[in-house]
Amino acid sequence: MRSGPRFQRRPVHAAGAPDNKGLRHRSFLPPLCLASERQTERKAAGYRCDSISLCTLPSHTRRRPEGATMSGDQITTLCEQLMKAVNVIMDGGSSSRYRLEALKFCEEFKEKCPHTVQCGLRLAEKNNTGIVRHFGLQILEHSIKFRWNGMAHRDKIQLKNSVMTLLSRGTHNIMVEEAYIKDALSRIVVEMIKREWPQQWPDMLNEMDKLTAMGETQTELVMLILLRLVEDVVTFQTIPAQRRKDIQHALTQNMMQLFSFLLDILQEHTQHYKQLKADTTQENKAKPHCRVAVATLNTMAGYVDWVALHHITADSCKLLEVLCMLLTEPELQLEAAECLLIAISRKGKLEDRKPLLVLFSDAAMHCILSAAQTAHGAGLVEQHYMFLKRLCQVLTALGGQLTALWGSDKDIGQPPNFSKYLQAFLAFTNHPSQYLRSSTQIAWCSFLRHEHVSKDTVLLEIIPQLLHATMANLLKVGFPSKSDGPSCEYSRVDFDNDEDFNAFFNSFRAQQGETIRLSCRLSPMTGFNMASEALQYQLTAAIDVGPTMSKTGKGLCSIFSPSFVQWDALTFFMESVMSQLFRTMEPEQLPVADGIELLKAVLSYQTHDPLVLSCILTAVSTLSPFLLHDATVLPQVLEKLFASATFEVVEESQGLQAPRTRAVKNVRRHACSSILKMCRDHPELIMPVFEMFYAHVKRLQQDERQLTQLEKCALMESLVLLSNQFKDYERQKAFLEELMAPVTNLWLSEEMQRVLSDPAMFLSYIGADVTPDDPIREDPAGINRSRISLCVYTILGVVKRARWPTDLEEAKAGGFVVGFTPSGAPIYRNACTEHVIKLLDNLLALIRTHNNLWLPEMLAQLSPHFTKAHDMLEVEKNAILGIPQPLLDHADAPVYKSVLERMQGFFCTLYDNCFHILGNAGPSMLQDFFDISNFAESVINSAFVNLENIPDYRLRPVLRVFVKPLVQSCPPEHYESVLCPILGPLFSYLLQRLSAKWVVINQRGLLEAESGAPEENPESQEMLDEQLTRLLTRESIDLMTVCCCVKKGPESISGDMDDDEMMNTSDGPHVGSEELTDLGKCLLKSEEICKALLATAYSAISWSDTITCQRATLQLCWPLIKQVLSATLHSDAASWFFMSVLRGLQMHGQHEGCLAALVNLAFMIYEALRPRYPDLKTVMQQVPQISGDALDQFDTKLLNPSSHKMGDKRRKDLFKKLLSGCIGKPLGQKFKKEVHIKNLPSLFKKPKPQSTAPIEETTEDNVLTPLFDPRAEDM
Repeated sequence: MRSGPRFQRRPVHAAGAPDNKGLRHRSFLPPLCLASERQTERKAAGYRCDSISLCTLPSHTRRRPEGATMSGDQITTLCEQLMKAVNVIMDGGSSSRYRLEALKFCEEFKEKCPHTVQCGLRLAEKNNTGIVRHFGLQILEHSIKFRWNGMAHRDKIQLKNSVMTLLSRGTHNIMVEEAYIKDALSRIVVEMIKREWPQQWPDMLNEMDKLTAMGETQTELVMLILLRLVEDVVTFQTIPAQRRKDIQHALTQNMMQLFSFLLDILQEHTQHYKQLKADTTQENKAKPHCRVAVATLNTMAGYVDWVALHHITADSCKLLEVLCMLLTEPELQLEAAECLLIAISRKGKLEDRKPLLVLFSDAAMHCILSAAQTAHGAGLVEQHYMFLKRLCQVLTALGGQLTALWGSDKDIGQPPNFSKYLQAFLAFTNHPSQYLRSSTQIAWCSFLRHEHVSKDTVLLEIIPQLLHATMANLLKVGFPSKSDGPSCEYSRVDFDNDEDFNAFFNSFRAQQGETIRLSCRLSPMTGFNMASEALQYQLTAAIDVGPTMSKTGKGLCSIFSPSFVQWDALTFFMESVMSQLFRTMEPEQLPVADGIELLKAVLSYQTHDPLVLSCILTAVSTLSPFLLHDATVLPQVLEKLFASATFEVVEESQGLQAPRTRAVKNVRRHACSSILKMCRDHPELIMPVFEMFYAHVKRLQQDERQLTQLEKCALMESLVLLSNQFKDYERQKAFLEELMAPVTNLWLSEEMQRVLSDPAMFLSYIGADVTPDDPIREDPAGINRSRISLCVYTILGVVKRARWPTDLEEAKAGGFVVGFTPSGAPIYRNACTEHVIKLLDNLLALIRTHNNLWLPEMLAQLSPHFTKAHDMLEVEKNAILGIPQPLLDHADAPVYKSVLERMQGFFCTLYDNCFHILGNAGPSMLQDFFDISNFAESVINSAFVNLENIPDYRLRPVLRVFVKPLVQSCPPEHYESVLCPILGPLFSYLLQRLSAKWVVINQRGLLEAESGAPEENPESQEMLDEQLTRLLTRESIDLMTVCCCVKKGPESISGDMDDDEMMNTSDGPHVGSEELTDLGKCLLKSEEICKALLATAYSAISWSDTITCQRATLQLCWPLIKQVLSATLHSDAASWFFMSVLRGLQMHGQHEGCLAALVNLAFMIYEALRPRYPDLKTVMQQVPQISGDALDQFDTKLLNPSSHKMGDKRRKDLFKKLLSGCIGKPLGQKFKKEVHIKNLPSLFKKPKPQSTAPIEETTEDNVLTPLFDPRAEDM
């Protein structure tokens, strides 16, 4: 087959380790899954099963002296007992007691019997059953893993020869042998390789080469061995660093021959497979060659991911050529595509990646495209569909290489067949599978964004086709539960349920929006013309409600109706197109006339369907920027919006108003939001008709039934925004006084003051102390709640929207500037300040009353119907627990199902909005807000009253929307008078509250660990409370960070970052700031505040929340303790800080991001405090498994730095090694039996001079004679 040894032993020299990246791990599922090898302390047990005696491990087999042997009969007897035990374990009819005893017998045998190798080889003989053979191979693997270091030299050679014999003739034919047997055999060989190659087994690769000459069975086994070897060494890195370096270096040195070896085997067997497959009588002979080719492709995929690129592109890209040819072979195409995908996805120097563009050649592109057409023509067959997905990824990766290389060199431009490539990509974009469509979006965006590709004529010519395809793909169809299109069949393969599809499609639609915007940046009129044509068609099309019409009224759409799906897709397309149109084109080039005509057509469209009307409002908002160039239809636009703000559905049969549904509510809010958006973005449009606009709003607000309180406030906010355009302080002040007069009179009335100040009267006023006769419809106190809501909404709207002119000269001319700071910054005043400040007393009274509603005596006053009125809304619970919302048609659902839900919503929004007002008041009213007399005392006596009874979900918004903005907007001159009196008690309380909650959580965790029955219900109250505690803790740490630390690192570290992003931040404490803010320095002057901050920051490290730990470690702990280093710190306090970090390492050391930060923090604290506090060494001595001598050496170098010069990184590495005993491990690693692999003589060091002593006198540990050298077998 192949002549001569392929792998010659070459001189080894140091070389850089190649890159390694993730790889798919191909695992097998053996039928025998015995107990883990970590179970080392097993007691022997004797038992009987079905009259078969399985006694305890015979005494003559236990820990016999070295050199002692057993007779063949004894080995046979023991093997028979093991076979019986294995059969008992695997027999479905065995009782649990017998199975457990058999398992203990097998485990004790593996751990204690010195004859495991002989028994394992006997059991692995191919005349035994599969499960027995697999157990025998497990025994051999266990012996190599845990006994190899103690084996005699001769025993190692004998075991290696026996295993090689099993490989050569110890298995059945390739088509008959079980996959788990092959896997177990490959594991055994790889375990030996990891311990002996290349130093002590130099001919390993040549022996593998000889095995492949024995037939297809052995060739497949060799491929499995090579694949598992690279997975263990490069991908998963499951062996010690030195051995990994040795093996990876040896693989690199032999990579040219290894790749040639793999490619030859692949070509040889694929050629035989094709020849034999052509003859129908030889089909059985063809299958083994196909099996070998598949195994070879899988093995090559393991190497292609990390080897040097020149091996992949060697011999004029022979490997890529072979892989492309195999794409047309149905039995090999999937593996070939995966291997090709990995090769094309490689990163590296651009010069090395140039040869990859050979895939744009005629031959390669023909193979790829013909394979795609064949697979698509086969219909929805899972294997073909998987292949199509891989091919799409191949084309995407090829596009990534093209965008990286195009323009990087003057000779790299448009590749051959680029047009054919784009057409193929477009075909995938038009495929019925929504998944395949989405897979193309990243590549399209990269092409359209690229400096050179985006200017290419071939790409520009395909943009119209791309936009047509994208417009069709925006239709939200293809739900797995439906059958309304060809996409549904594919969705049933890709998604488990409609919720999964809905989440995917929302992300897919966002990607398509980016594609549309980038396309329209290059060809804006193309997109506009398409949107115009589609809109005109939709305006004339009849409404098609489909089979799932709305339940509210006859002829109304549901979210699944064809008409709504089309309108929804069209409006999204229009938004994407128009946003780019106005940004890209010059004003004189805009199609203003066409845009105004479209706007008129939309305004004249009449519909009573709330879902369609919502889309019409989106179209109006999208086209409204044309009004900046022609405002003739502005009155009609406002009329349309105001009419929609009071929209109702009327039942035609009875002529009565139908119950208000969520769809109707959404239309009304959509209209109000559109008005608000127009006043915010284009106030110059409305100002010429301001009086008419104001009169219309006043008319609507006079009728309490026309608008809800929230809708009234939205329109009021639009008026406040327009008043900012007065640019005259006195005029705006008078206008706001007039606007707020009704609310001010109501809010300051004697009745309202009594209601807001007395919790009992408040409950009576809102109707929470009585049970309604009809809990679904009757709500006599609803009008009272709406009045309170109107007042709070109005105050919030004014505080948020009223502002001074951004231009300094205009602000000065309008009277908004009252002076300048010593640094020259202007001091502004807000026209709303005077009106809002006089309302704050009642607002604070309301907050105090609301807090007191949690008192036990007030909770007792709630009527039985409203006992759950203070509970969280279901939507809040689901958001906190991460439970996705069910995909139902909420358009027909009523806004609230019951009076109880209305009461819950009232309490929730009222509480949040009160604190939103206080949070926005600082940035809005500036120094006037903080100058309020007794401000801090008033806040403490209202916002922070009865905190011990307020639940976490109500305390969170206090910190997030009130205290944090208050801190950020407070002028420095008010730190002492305002912030310190507020933050001091608050931080002390948070420390007390959070510490108590984490004690409960930790105790609960211990109890669950002991019982072994953790809570499985994700919606349980305990899980909800625990998650709320985590969120409150994060809010508290974030607040303290804002108060104390200057941010110099990424903003996202302390923001609402995803958990995965947070855990990827693996730098040390220096990532954040090491400086304190002026406020932080001010707070630390107070001993009580200083204690609270330090105790909270260092306690949070060991609380069971990785995000909290990392935020505290990276940003808070070091700056705080650094500030107090200069003060006299008690030795107990210094020890406590250090122990807190060690506790954090024990809790979170398993997480890489936390580990790096905590080790750095511990090192910095020890380095800073150890010279002054010797007790820290005592703490270090308590670290498990620490070496006293190593600690003494480290201490000596630390205390005498001048006499022991050592780099910072070296010192940190030594310190981390000292702490290794207290670094937490994942649960799966805690009780795992350690596998020890000895280092062999290094490949990277010069060999030491040979000793003059005879070879016979050298010990086994320093033998340099290769262990598996053929000459050694004669020993």
